[in-house]
Amino acid sequence: MIEEEEGRPKKWYGFDDCVIGVASIWRDQSTHEVLVYSGDSMVEWLIERDGMTDEEAIEYIAFNIEDAYIGVNTPVIAWVNEDWDEE
Repeated sequence: MIEEEEGRPKKWYGFDDCVIGVASIWRDQSTHEVLVYSGDSMVEWLIERDGMTDEEAIEYIAFNIEDAYIGVNTPVIAWVNEDWDEE
């Protein structure tokens, strides 16, 4: 599930098309460059690739990807929430 290339941030194997950028984050008292994935794109990919339902894909990501800490270069997932309101 995890892939790492020399000198590059760690990435989630099989989700290359879901990368939306790089973030500089603070972990373990220093900054680290990590990949940022679109959670929505990851769900769409699991539905397309594995035939999962929306709920199955979200649950898979929650338990198998989001909860995994693989060190300071662990990628992050961004979720778009259209229900948020700036009132």
